[in-house]
Amino acid sequence: MRTTMLVLAMAFALFPAGRAGADVPDVLRVSAIPDENPNELMRIYTPFAEYLSKELGMKVRFTPVVDYAATVEGLAAKKLDLVWYGGFTSVQAVRRSNGNAKRLVLRQEDAEFTSVFVAKPGGGIKSLADLKGKTFAFGSVSSTSGHLMPRYFLLQNGVTPEKDMKRIAYSGAHDATALWVESGKVDAGALNFLVWDKLVQRKKVDPAKVNVFWTTPPYVDYVWTARGDLDRGILDKISAAFLKLDYANPEHKRLLDLHRTRKYVRANDADWKGTEEAAIAAGLLK
Repeated sequence: MRTTMLVLAMAFALFPAGRAGADVPDVLRVSAIPDENPNELMRIYTPFAEYLSKELGMKVRFTPVVDYAATVEGLAAKKLDLVWYGGFTSVQAVRRSNGNAKRLVLRQEDAEFTSVFVAKPGGGIKSLADLKGKTFAFGSVSSTSGHLMPRYFLLQNGVTPEKDMKRIAYSGAHDATALWVESGKVDAGALNFLVWDKLVQRKKVDPAKVNVFWTTPPYVDYVWTARGDLDRGILDKISAAFLKLDYANPEHKRLLDLHRTRKYVRANDADWKGTEEAAIAAGLLK
């Protein structure tokens, strides 16, 4: 009996209450929703994996996935540990993991994110009402800024895509949506404002052939989300690694520029309640 009590005492000392199942993986598997082309995702997130590896003192690997749903299922199945989600997929991940997923940090821009609606200049589309009878492209079905919020604001402005538009399609990614509109494959589309700005700055699209005619009101969007059953020390180190990034530091600036931000801030789960409500209102969640 005395030996048994000693073993139990040692167990409680090693594994505090509520953290006995805390997971310390051999390799931290990082992923991101595939909202741009695969080469661009590797360019952006491989340096983040390298940075986190140094900060955490462990192996970190970027693991690309084929679609948005794979990131949600991957986190729930413990095949992924940390994912850069859009607001909607973050809501799905929290639901799919029975509330276990933990939102950590977001870019300061994500607290007031927007989507832009684009069309060909001179095509007669100057307002959301003008989209009636036109062809239109969303990004991925699971995209917050490429589908959920654009759909929500269309409905709020009296436009029901399936009923009022000639045809809707899903390009699968923000950059693809802009290119579809530019090429004339569709009359108009919606994508996130940061990708649009990047495409214009890098001259991947021609503003003379496609431009912005409407911008949504702000909403909360992207967020780094982790498995809640990861070791608390690892979760804290991940958050600290992002929060310490300083734009005045050249090495940090490189990472921040890749994510098109100057600063990360702590996430507050309550901020995504509006995203969940918008998804329910748009018929994308029950």
